[in-house]
Amino acid sequence: MSEKKRRSPRQARAQASVEAILEAGFQILEHEGEGALNTNLIAQRAGVSIGTLYQYFSSKEEILAELGERHARAIRDRIADILIKAPEQSSVRAIIRALMTGGDGSPATRALLSEALIRHKGESVLSTHHLAFLDSISGRAEFRFPLSPEAAFVLTHGAICLLRAAAAEPELALDRDKLEDELVRMMESYLAALSLSASAN
Repeated sequence: MSEKKRRSPRQARAQASVEAILEAGFQILEHEGEGALNTNLIAQRAGVSIGTLYQYFSSKEEILAELGERHARAIRDRIADILIKAPEQSSVRAIIRALMTGGDGSPATRALLSEALIRHKGESVLSTHHLAFLDSISGRAEFRFPLSPEAAFVLTHGAICLLRAAAAEPELALDRDKLEDELVRMMESYLAALSLSASAN
Protein backbone atom coordinates (compact mmCIF):
# COMPACT_ATOMS: atom_id res chain seq x y z
CA MET A 1 0.00 0.00 0.00
CA SER A 2 1.37 3.43 -0.93
CA GLU A 3 2.23 6.08 1.66
CA LYS A 4 -0.52 8.29 0.24
CA LYS A 5 -3.15 5.59 0.73
CA ARG A 6 -1.89 4.79 4.23
CA ARG A 7 -2.14 8.42 5.26
CA SER A 8 -5.45 9.39 3.65
CA PRO A 9 -7.79 8.14 6.44
CA ARG A 10 -5.86 10.19 9.01
CA GLN A 11 -5.90 13.20 6.72
CA ALA A 12 -9.64 12.76 6.13
CA ARG A 13 -10.27 12.61 9.88
CA ALA A 14 -8.13 15.70 10.44
CA GLN A 15 -10.01 17.62 7.75
CA ALA A 16 -13.32 16.51 9.21
CA SER A 17 -12.22 17.78 12.63
CA VAL A 18 -11.17 21.14 11.18
CA GLU A 19 -14.48 21.51 9.36
CA ALA A 20 -16.44 20.58 12.49
CA ILE A 21 -14.52 23.16 14.54
CA LEU A 22 -15.09 25.89 11.98
CA GLU A 23 -18.77 25.07 11.61
CA ALA A 24 -19.26 25.03 15.38
CA GLY A 25 -17.49 28.38 15.71
CA PHE A 26 -19.63 29.88 12.97
CA GLN A 27 -22.90 28.60 14.45
CA ILE A 28 -22.06 29.91 17.93
CA LEU A 29 -21.10 33.27 16.51
CA GLU A 30 -24.21 33.49 14.34
CA HIS A 31 -26.76 32.39 16.93
CA GLU A 32 -25.23 33.33 20.29
CA GLY A 33 -22.86 36.18 19.49
CA GLU A 34 -19.16 36.80 19.88
CA GLY A 35 -19.49 37.06 23.67
CA ALA A 36 -20.44 33.37 23.88
CA LEU A 37 -17.55 32.24 21.71
CA ASN A 38 -14.67 30.43 23.41
CA THR A 39 -12.52 27.45 22.51
CA ASN A 40 -14.03 25.14 25.13
CA LEU A 41 -17.56 25.69 23.82
CA ILE A 42 -16.40 25.37 20.20
CA ALA A 43 -14.70 22.04 20.96
CA GLN A 44 -17.79 20.79 22.78
CA ARG A 45 -20.14 21.73 19.93
CA ALA A 46 -17.73 20.31 17.35
CA GLY A 47 -17.56 16.99 19.18
CA VAL A 48 -13.77 17.11 19.60
CA SER A 49 -11.49 17.41 22.61
CA ILE A 50 -9.96 20.76 23.47
CA GLY A 51 -6.57 19.18 22.75
CA THR A 52 -7.70 18.30 19.25
CA LEU A 53 -8.92 21.85 18.67
CA TYR A 54 -5.53 23.23 19.72
CA GLN A 55 -3.79 20.90 17.27
CA TYR A 56 -5.30 22.96 14.48
CA PHE A 57 -6.02 26.40 15.95
CA SER A 58 -4.05 28.25 18.61
CA SER A 59 -6.94 30.49 19.68
CA LYS A 60 -10.51 31.51 18.97
CA GLU A 61 -9.09 34.48 17.03
CA GLU A 62 -7.38 32.07 14.65
CA ILE A 63 -10.68 30.24 14.14
CA LEU A 64 -12.42 33.53 13.36
CA ALA A 65 -9.62 34.48 10.96
CA GLU A 66 -9.93 31.20 9.06
CA LEU A 67 -13.68 31.69 8.81
CA GLY A 68 -12.99 35.22 7.56
CA GLU A 69 -10.52 33.90 4.99
CA ARG A 70 -13.08 31.45 3.65
CA HIS A 71 -15.75 34.13 3.58
CA ALA A 72 -13.47 36.52 1.66
CA ARG A 73 -12.45 33.80 -0.79
CA ALA A 74 -16.06 32.85 -1.47
CA ILE A 75 -17.05 36.45 -2.22
CA ARG A 76 -13.94 36.96 -4.35
CA ASP A 77 -14.78 33.88 -6.42
CA ARG A 78 -18.41 34.96 -6.74
CA ILE A 79 -17.45 38.40 -8.05
CA ALA A 80 -14.93 36.90 -10.48
CA ASP A 81 -17.68 34.62 -11.78
CA ILE A 82 -20.05 37.57 -12.25
CA LEU A 83 -17.45 39.56 -14.19
CA ILE A 84 -16.48 36.65 -16.41
CA LYS A 85 -20.11 35.95 -17.34
CA ALA A 86 -21.37 39.54 -17.79
CA PRO A 87 -20.14 42.88 -19.17
CA GLU A 88 -18.78 45.06 -16.37
CA GLN A 89 -21.41 47.81 -16.63
CA SER A 90 -24.41 45.47 -16.31
CA SER A 91 -22.80 43.51 -13.47
CA VAL A 92 -22.14 46.40 -11.08
CA ARG A 93 -25.25 45.91 -8.92
CA ALA A 94 -24.68 42.16 -8.73
CA ILE A 95 -21.12 42.79 -7.55
CA ILE A 96 -22.19 45.34 -4.94
CA ARG A 97 -24.84 42.92 -3.68
CA ALA A 98 -22.25 40.15 -3.47
CA LEU A 99 -20.07 42.43 -1.34
CA MET A 100 -22.99 43.46 0.87
CA THR A 101 -24.83 40.16 1.25
CA GLY A 102 -22.56 37.44 -0.14
CA GLY A 103 -21.46 34.54 1.99
CA ASP A 104 -23.15 32.89 4.92
CA GLY A 105 -24.31 34.62 8.06
CA SER A 106 -25.86 37.87 9.16
CA PRO A 107 -24.33 41.25 8.24
CA ALA A 108 -22.92 41.48 11.79
CA THR A 109 -21.29 38.05 11.51
CA ARG A 110 -19.81 38.81 8.10
CA ALA A 111 -18.39 42.13 9.31
CA LEU A 112 -16.90 40.50 12.39
CA LEU A 113 -15.23 37.77 10.33
CA SER A 114 -13.78 40.30 7.91
CA GLU A 115 -12.30 42.33 10.73
CA ALA A 116 -10.96 39.19 12.43
CA LEU A 117 -9.15 38.27 9.22
CA ILE A 118 -7.57 41.72 8.97
CA ARG A 119 -6.58 41.73 12.65
CA HIS A 120 -4.95 38.32 12.32
CA LYS A 121 -3.19 38.75 8.97
CA GLY A 122 -2.86 42.53 8.79
CA GLU A 123 -4.06 45.03 6.23
CA SER A 124 -1.84 43.31 3.64
CA VAL A 125 -4.49 40.59 3.36
CA LEU A 126 -6.49 43.04 1.23
CA SER A 127 -3.72 43.19 -1.36
CA THR A 128 -3.38 39.41 -1.26
CA HIS A 129 -7.03 38.99 -2.19
CA HIS A 130 -6.81 41.88 -4.67
CA LEU A 131 -3.96 40.18 -6.56
CA ALA A 132 -5.63 36.76 -6.39
CA PHE A 133 -8.82 38.28 -7.79
CA LEU A 134 -7.01 39.96 -10.69
CA ASP A 135 -5.23 36.71 -11.45
CA SER A 136 -8.53 34.81 -11.49
CA ILE A 137 -10.11 37.14 -14.09
CA SER A 138 -6.98 37.69 -16.20
CA GLY A 139 -7.79 36.85 -19.82
CA ARG A 140 -11.31 35.79 -18.86
CA ALA A 141 -13.19 39.04 -18.15
CA GLU A 142 -13.65 41.69 -20.84
CA PHE A 143 -13.50 45.44 -20.19
CA ARG A 144 -14.10 48.38 -22.49
CA PHE A 145 -10.93 50.09 -21.29
CA PRO A 146 -7.36 49.16 -20.31
CA LEU A 147 -7.39 47.96 -16.72
CA SER A 148 -4.41 49.78 -15.24
CA PRO A 149 -3.12 48.81 -11.77
CA GLU A 150 -4.51 52.10 -10.43
CA ALA A 151 -7.97 51.60 -11.92
CA ALA A 152 -8.03 48.01 -10.69
CA PHE A 153 -7.14 49.25 -7.19
CA VAL A 154 -9.99 51.77 -7.16
CA LEU A 155 -12.47 49.22 -8.51
CA THR A 156 -11.60 46.52 -5.97
CA HIS A 157 -11.02 48.73 -2.92
CA GLY A 158 -13.56 51.52 -3.33
CA ALA A 159 -16.75 49.73 -2.34
CA ILE A 160 -15.00 47.40 0.11
CA CYS A 161 -13.49 50.25 2.11
CA LEU A 162 -16.76 52.17 2.17
CA LEU A 163 -18.63 49.09 3.38
CA ARG A 164 -16.02 48.59 6.11
CA ALA A 165 -16.55 52.19 7.17
CA ALA A 166 -20.33 51.73 7.21
CA ALA A 167 -19.96 48.64 9.42
CA ALA A 168 -17.67 50.56 11.78
CA GLU A 169 -20.13 53.47 12.06
CA PRO A 170 -23.50 51.92 12.96
CA GLU A 171 -24.55 55.17 14.64
CA LEU A 172 -25.07 56.63 11.16
CA ALA A 173 -28.01 54.22 10.71
CA LEU A 174 -27.45 54.00 6.96
CA ASP A 175 -30.26 52.42 4.97
CA ARG A 176 -28.79 49.35 3.24
CA ASP A 177 -30.89 49.66 0.08
CA LYS A 178 -30.03 53.33 -0.33
CA LEU A 179 -26.37 52.62 0.39
CA GLU A 180 -26.42 49.94 -2.29
CA ASP A 181 -27.86 52.47 -4.75
CA GLU A 182 -25.16 55.01 -3.94
CA LEU A 183 -22.34 52.47 -4.28
CA VAL A 184 -23.76 51.34 -7.63
CA ARG A 185 -23.96 55.00 -8.74
CA MET A 186 -20.35 55.56 -7.71
CA MET A 187 -19.00 52.46 -9.47
CA GLU A 188 -21.06 52.95 -12.63
CA SER A 189 -19.90 56.56 -12.87
CA TYR A 190 -16.28 55.52 -12.50
CA LEU A 191 -16.62 52.77 -15.11
CA ALA A 192 -18.30 55.21 -17.50
CA ALA A 193 -15.45 57.66 -17.00
CA LEU A 194 -12.88 54.96 -17.71
CA SER A 195 -14.73 53.97 -20.90
CA LEU A 196 -14.98 57.61 -22.04
CA SER A 197 -11.29 58.18 -21.40
CA ALA A 198 -10.37 55.04 -23.35
CA SER A 199 -12.52 56.03 -26.33
CA ALA A 200 -10.98 59.52 -26.41
CA ASN A 201 -7.43 58.15 -26.63
